[in-house]
Amino acid sequence: MSERNGYNFRLHVTLLLIFALACPFVPSDMEAASAESDLAQGNPKRLKNSFWSSASVAPDTYSLFRGRFRLEQPAKVEIRAIGASWYQAWLDGKPLLEGPLRFALERPEYQVQTLELPAGEHVLAAHTHHIGVDTRILKHTPPFLWWQVLDGDKSIPVQWRCRPLKSQSSQTRRINPQLGWVEWRDTRQEPADWEQPGYNDSAWLTPVPDVSPLPEPTRADLAPVQTFPHPLQPIAQGPLATTFGYAADEPAFIFHSRDRVCASLPAKGVWRRYDLGRVRLGRPSIRMDVPAGTIIEFALAEFLTEGRVSPYINLSAGASCNLDRFVARGGEQTFTPLTPKGGRFLEVHVVNASAGVRFLGEQFLERGYYPPTQATLSLGDPLLEKIWKTGIETSRACAEDAITDNPTRERGQWVGDVAVGLEIASTAWHDLRLFKRALVQSALCARKDGLVAGMSPGGCAYLPTYAFQWAVAVESYYRHTGDKTILTELWEPALRNMSAIRAFWSDDGLRNVAGWNFVDWGYRPDTGPVDTACNLYYLWSLRSMAGWAKAIGHDATTFVAQAETLTALLQKRITQKRAAGGWESLGYHSAALALRLGLIDDESTCLDFLARHQTNSFPNNPDAPRNDDPKSFNAQLITPYFAHYVMPLFIERGRMDYVLNQFRKCWGEYMLADGRTTWIEVFDTRWSHCHQWSGSPSWQLSRYLLGLHPRFDIAPALFDFRLEAGSLPRASGRLPHPAGGWIDISWQRGDGDKRETIRCQITTAHPLQLRFVSGEIRDIRESAVLIVETDSVRVSDI
Repeated sequence: MSERNGYNFRLHVTLLLIFALACPFVPSDMEAASAESDLAQGNPKRLKNSFWSSASVAPDTYSLFRGRFRLEQPAKVEIRAIGASWYQAWLDGKPLLEGPLRFALERPEYQVQTLELPAGEHVLAAHTHHIGVDTRILKHTPPFLWWQVLDGDKSIPVQWRCRPLKSQSSQTRRINPQLGWVEWRDTRQEPADWEQPGYNDSAWLTPVPDVSPLPEPTRADLAPVQTFPHPLQPIAQGPLATTFGYAADEPAFIFHSRDRVCASLPAKGVWRRYDLGRVRLGRPSIRMDVPAGTIIEFALAEFLTEGRVSPYINLSAGASCNLDRFVARGGEQTFTPLTPKGGRFLEVHVVNASAGVRFLGEQFLERGYYPPTQATLSLGDPLLEKIWKTGIETSRACAEDAITDNPTRERGQWVGDVAVGLEIASTAWHDLRLFKRALVQSALCARKDGLVAGMSPGGCAYLPTYAFQWAVAVESYYRHTGDKTILTELWEPALRNMSAIRAFWSDDGLRNVAGWNFVDWGYRPDTGPVDTACNLYYLWSLRSMAGWAKAIGHDATTFVAQAETLTALLQKRITQKRAAGGWESLGYHSAALALRLGLIDDESTCLDFLARHQTNSFPNNPDAPRNDDPKSFNAQLITPYFAHYVMPLFIERGRMDYVLNQFRKCWGEYMLADGRTTWIEVFDTRWSHCHQWSGSPSWQLSRYLLGLHPRFDIAPALFDFRLEAGSLPRASGRLPHPAGGWIDISWQRGDGDKRETIRCQITTAHPLQLRFVSGEIRDIRESAVLIVETDSVRVSDI
């Protein structure tokens, strides 16, 4: 095979691998083998205190568990829980938690709830779903629950009973190939009030003990994932008639195609539609009074199709069905799915009863990690403020037990999303532990050759470019938190990661590494075996590894030398490309990354090229090619994702006004059109309508317009002060202080000939330090006034 033919073959493979964003990952012989198999062979012992309802269980089956324990006196109790797949739990009839937190099979992690309980008997109850297939969230492992109840160091015995359920019509449909199963439940076969303390479970079974092959779980370093209830009011409702059947033939199409007007068909049901305000992950909870045997269906969608909810999930690379179905037991009953799903618009269909149907209470139970932020940004520009807020809310929508790409299609934990999301979250919340956990799980799920996972811990995907970004993201996490433990914990995995990458090194640079070298949607890789953008990401990771080594007292010589060699190769390559075809030959992505890494001398001309590329691309140019297909490669595209990397290049070189106009045009006018309230995945409405990696304007507006950039790797509360105001007359806002509390910043320009002078007021809940461009560091104890001029900053009123 010739080198060119070999490259074409690799490009063909890359095209196929693009579907890894939507398809379940199928390991090759180079990928990580099943942890379940490895653990079963290497750990014949079973996990003590794990249990399940039977020794052999088919996929997509449900079980109920009840556990009784007694306290002799009031106590502060710690409850620990983990399971193989989804569950909801109650304590004494009240909601307790849902889980599990996603985990790598190599390191299971339990979640914790701490409660003050009175003396006497208490009852735990858990509704569980054995999914039985790999998902983006978890790899398949034999079903189990594992619970501990502790009073201090004392373990409290729990007497468990169980009941396998027969109410689910098993394996009717997957939600999509990335997620689990739809719920298709006949609630007449489910006991009423079974989670209440007084329910009689004496006829239930004793669970099978010690069923899991996994190692002893450790405590997850996360705050509890929260439930945010949202009351609902219908935005539309009417009569309903089915136009296609049988019920299980094609459930998503049946739901979508039902007649919601009934001008010519007799109504045999009713429907209601709700707007959740933005895309959310969660569960409808609808209380109704309906006759026995009534069928109720819930469907969610991120946007309306032909004015209605269509329960298909676009770009799933397979059949999708974002709905749940219940058969009522009759009378007053609350219908709540077990598994959360994503969407903005909800429709409830009551299929086979129009008379005797009463809606008694409607709410949506949102699953999320972050509460509404107390951070603020006021610019005197309502559109820019809305753009900032939309990015924060999109980040909330994608934060649960992980920072995910999207709450509807995948719920996957990708390194690329972690890199962007860390910057956004750091401007809005104090707690950044989700990001550390993501980086650790990426290392735990490394490929056999050491390459860290680009997506984990579910059916993992391996992207060399994300393996490069992983090293950079670890360094970024350290800079944003000062938590050096991540550097020591991940040092050995980092070395194995870089060794796996180095195996593909050649005299002309890093050759196309086995795996999907994702740079951006629409990115067209170089012709030949060496790709410029890929090697630029590799250079970035080598420099990060050198800094990482120095930070923990290790020898950085190898990484420094490798970085210097690659720098020389890239400078030569960039020069040759520009000589052959100008900036267009180098390309938008490579030019931006090269400028970021200091490989471009003619910075102003490079910025002009980047700006020209952006303004000639959609949505700036409505006639430009559209990013309408994950498989399409077109040089004339831009994405909101890559703005994370390219926009700071303009901002830090005095072109903030250009960036603000791009935010207004591409994010404000295009992405917020038609009432959208979360960011879409790319500049095309046919993709996901909730992707937090599109939210880089939020962190860029907060950091550059308020001027504080974390350097907690140097000192616990040290910020680089760099205010890039553009021509804005004023701004104010609030950022998190690393010790808790908030930092309030406000500034205003002078008048007339003092317009280039900015008076900036800083008030802080705790002391902080500011480092200026000159290198001077000043302590700020409570408040200070900064006089910012063209080439200096004066500090007064400390």
